[in-house]
Amino acid sequence: MQLVLAGGQDSDQEELDELALQLRERLLELDVDGVELSRSGDIPAGAKPVDAITVGALAVTAAPFVLRSVLDLVRTWIETRPVRTVSITLGDDTLDVEAVSSAEQQRLIDAFLAAHGPEPEPAGGQGE
Repeated sequence: MQLVLAGGQDSDQEELDELALQLRERLLELDVDGVELSRSGDIPAGAKPVDAITVGALAVTAAPFVLRSVLDLVRTWIETRPVRTVSITLGDDTLDVEAVSSAEQQRLIDAFLAAHGPEPEPAGGQGE
């Protein structure tokens, strides 16, 4: 799964990188297999590896049952950050989670989960 942060008009690359690192730390608290800064492709000869990192982008490796937790975390995380949108791409589908909380946003998240995640199961007695 690919996550790409989009800031407001006054956001710069350094701020988006810092926000991506903050989101990465939060995602690692979930039951994900890994969260890495996303690379933009092959590193050209002579380029520093950091040059190939896409600004504000993360690659998340997780089992399908973690998808709802990732989406819920992203939705609540951006409400208090200077991030306008987090685009979440899974396969050929992309969901833009916006910093506004609304019933429509929740319907979009639920539809995305229905297409990509397993059916939600009741909590199995394990606390967070």
